[in-house]
Amino acid sequence: MGKERIVTVFGSSRPHEGNADYEEALSLGRALAERGLAVCSGGCGGVRAAVARGAKEGGGKTYGVTAEFFKSAKVNPWIDSEVRAKTWQERLFELIRMGDGFVACKGGTGTLVELAVVWEMLNKSVIRGKPFAVLGDFWQPILDRVREVELGHPAPWGEANGRLVYIAASAQDAAQHLKERLK
Repeated sequence: MGKERIVTVFGSSRPHEGNADYEEALSLGRALAERGLAVCSGGCGGVRAAVARGAKEGGGKTYGVTAEFFKSAKVNPWIDSEVRAKTWQERLFELIRMGDGFVACKGGTGTLVELAVVWEMLNKSVIRGKPFAVLGDFWQPILDRVREVELGHPAPWGEANGRLVYIAASAQDAAQHLKERLK
């Protein structure tokens, strides 16, 4: 058996069961698990609960990185292994460290920060060879605007050498993209 491959999934804490964003994350977790990929998330509610639940329903392993900073947040019941960090920043960098690949689902300012930090780390080759997808077209306007700057000022690194963030049309597309690049 090969090395366990972990995909860290970022997304909003707000969606609940029955919400389209929750259901999409549920499908993503299942699709990742069905491809033999473990799932890591922020470990609490919303997209993080949905992706972990989907992974468990698909027979996969789940990790949740939580932080003492979020005092009232409780780890969701679909997490196999909780990693506890003290601060929000430590949590973010542990989520990144654990991931062999990444998916950003629809989210708010927290997810935007996570997307930006992973993208910048890929852009500056701080982390290399780790595939990154955004699920759906929610983030596309931001990606397009940043790429205008990146591609308008050529540099020897980053997007000038190819797209670092893949825009996945569906949960299945995102999972397949990650699986193919993590061979």
